[in-house]
Formats: sequence, structure tokens, C-alpha cells
Amino acid sequence: MKRDFLKRAGILIATALFSVAVNAQETGGAIKLTLDDALKIALSENPTIKVAEQQIEVKKISKDEAWQALLPSADFSGTVQYTVLAAVMKLNGMEFKMGQDNTSTWNGQIQVSLPLFAPTVYATMNLTKSDLDNAVEQSRSSRLDLVNQVTKAYYQVILAQDSYDVLCKSFEQAQKNFNVVNSLYELGGTSEYDKISAEVQLRSLNPTVIQARNAVTLAKLQLMILMGMDPETEIMVEGSLEDYEDRLYSEAITSGNYSLDNNTNMRQLKLNETMLNQTLRVQKMNFLPTLALAGTYSFQSLYNDNWNVFDYTWAKSSSIVLSLSVPIFRMGNFTKLRSTKLQISQLSHNIDYTEKQLGMQVRSYVDNMKANAEQVASNHEAIEQAEKGREIASKRYEIGKGTILELNNSEVQLTQARLTYSQSIYNYLAAKADLDKVLGNEEGIPAIDNK
Repeated sequence: MKRDFLKRAGILIATALFSVAVNAQETGGAIKLTLDDALKIALSENPTIKVAEQQIEVKKISKDEAWQALLPSADFSGTVQYTVLAAVMKLNGMEFKMGQDNTSTWNGQIQVSLPLFAPTVYATMNLTKSDLDNAVEQSRSSRLDLVNQVTKAYYQVILAQDSYDVLCKSFEQAQKNFNVVNSLYELGGTSEYDKISAEVQLRSLNPTVIQARNAVTLAKLQLMILMGMDPETEIMVEGSLEDYEDRLYSEAITSGNYSLDNNTNMRQLKLNETMLNQTLRVQKMNFLPTLALAGTYSFQSLYNDNWNVFDYTWAKSSSIVLSLSVPIFRMGNFTKLRSTKLQISQLSHNIDYTEKQLGMQVRSYVDNMKANAEQVASNHEAIEQAEKGREIASKRYEIGKGTILELNNSEVQLTQARLTYSQSIYNYLAAKADLDKVLGNEEGIPAIDNK
């Protein structure tokens, strides 16, 4: 009798601990999160998005630098030369002093230049604009990828919570079954084997429930990391996957052709193709002449024997220069052209291959959504049948017509049906999130103002 008392006490303590764990999750200062809230926080706090936005600013600066090359430029240069001992030149037996000893010479020049015809600069301006467009698309790619990860992580938390709730209910039912069997055993209405089987069934659920509770914690931690939140923050994700069942039947799933026009990978590849064509144009511009206008203003003072610059005599001059540069031959230009043309050809093949791969992914996600939608309906009926089977097995055992094996099996089948039902809904939602990412669907993504 003492051993029985200790066993029952241990079971009651375990049940109390699980109740405390459940209550701890449902109370306290936890932050309640919806999927929209999680996406807003992630898009505003995740470092990946911030880096992508800063990269856009960098490309905007590069674009400004391109057109600023057409603006006038001004430079000032100056030199000071102090002659300790002037050079002497001998010519036809005569000596000429090249300057004066212990004097200083000052030179200054201001030059203003303006490009009149610079074809390379014009082509580079178009290239930097495409480079900015590519940076914007890369930022969009980071945004879609983060939304996909956060969405699936959010659903993963709900799946973990649903699984934990199912196992807790199974544990509570196993506790009730044990109490019934133990009462019958004390009255002599059942064998010790049935009592031991019920107790083993109860104890075997203990580690499974603990693992499910840890899975909830890990799922929340992953979601918080993606959101850029402090891992020590308490969050609460309300609801269950069952709430999303109606969505499965309301969304029309067709096997038609899904457009990849908004797919970020295809967009980036096509932008890269545009940039390569523009790079080829820039390289071709290297064969054209350039024309520039420059104005120079110079002043100098020679052979000064003191350092008072205000007493110097300055000689001034100015000039205007129109310069034309015509490239005749440079082998490197031809080599660059050939290399860029090969890159364009390679990228064209890569675009075709990527489009086929993405099309296959779309079909796979659509097929998975269809299959899981059908499984949800079937699993829902399986839960109803399993609940009915457990009720029948319980009544049969109470009146002595059933066995403990039937009772245990009915509970296992019900638990498995509930877990499979939740998993099928999660699989549908995850496949839908992946499909939205491939199609570049931004519907439902909250707008974030990072200013």
C-alpha cells in the first residue's frame, strides 16, 4: 500500500507541475502577438532589413556621383621653391647663373575644367540607375525572405502549442484512466496487470509532454530572433491552427500557370542582364573621342630674398584650352568587350534554367497545398471517430467487456489523430507561405516607415 501511495503522489505532483507550466504561459507580462504584429516588428527591427535599406542609400550616392562628373571642377595648385645655391650653366666659355642664391620662388595656379562631350559618363549614368534598381530589388528580396521565415516561425509556435495542448489533454485522460483502473483494482474488479498498464501509459507520456513544452520555448525563441527582439522577452501567441481551417477551403487552389513576373530572383537576374548590356555600352563608349574645356589662371613671383609675400612682385597669366582626346588603339578595350559578351550569354542560359526551376517549385507547393487541404478534412473526421472510439472503449472497460489494451490504444489513436490534424494545417500554411515567396506576393505584408 505504501508503494501505491507513493506512485499516486508522484503522479499528482507531475500533474500539478504541468498545470503550473500551462498557467505560466497564459499569465504574466507576456507580449501578445498576432502574425501582423510579428511581421511589423521584424520588418522594422531585423538587422537584415536595415542593412538592405542602407545599401539603397549607398547606391543613390553612387548615382549622384555619376551625373556630378558632368559638372565643372576647380583645382588649385601651388609650389614654393627655396634656392640655396643656384645652378651655373657654361656655354662657349661663358657662365650663366640659373637663378639667385638664397631666394624663394612662388608659383600658383587655378584651373577650371568642364567636360563638353563625355560619352562614357553618359553611359555610366544609366548603369548606376540600374544598379540602384537592383539594390531596391535586393532589399525587396530580403523583405520577402524575412516575411516567409517569420510567417512559418509564427505558425511553428502555434503548432508547438497545439501539440503541447494535445499531449497535456492526453496526459490528463491517462490520469483519469489510471484513477478508474486503480479504483476497480482496489475493489477487486480488475487485475494488477491492468493497473500496471495504466500506470505505464501515464508515465510514458511524462517525457513526451516535457519535450513538447521545450519545443514551444524553442519555437518562440526562433521567432523572437527573426523579429530582432530580446530573447528574454516573454511573448504570447494566441489561437490554434484549427482557427485557420476555414482559410483552407476559402482559398481557391488551381493548377493553372502562375506568373513569375514578381519573383525576386527572376527580377534580379533580368536587372543583372540589363546592367551587363549597359556595361557593354560603357565599354563601347571608350572607343569614342572626348572633348573638354579648361581655363587656367597662373601667378608667380621669382627670386624673393625675404618672406613678406605682400612685398613680392607677381607675374600673372591666364589661358583657355580646348582639348580633344581620340582613342586610336587599346587592346584591353577589345578584351573587355569579349568578356562581357560571354557573361551576357551565360546569364541568358541561367535565366532560362532558373525560370524552369521556379516553375517546378510553384507546382510542388500547389500540389502540397491541395494534398494537405484534403488531409485536413480527412483528419478532422478521424478525430471525431477517434473520440467516439475512446468513449466506447472507456464504457466497455467500465462494464468489464473491454480490455486495458483497447483503452490505451483508443487514447493513442485520438492523440495521433489530433497531432496529424494540426500538422496537416501547418503544412498547408507553410506551403502557402513558400508559394507567396516564390511568386513575390506582397499582399498582406504591412508597410513599414523606417524614417
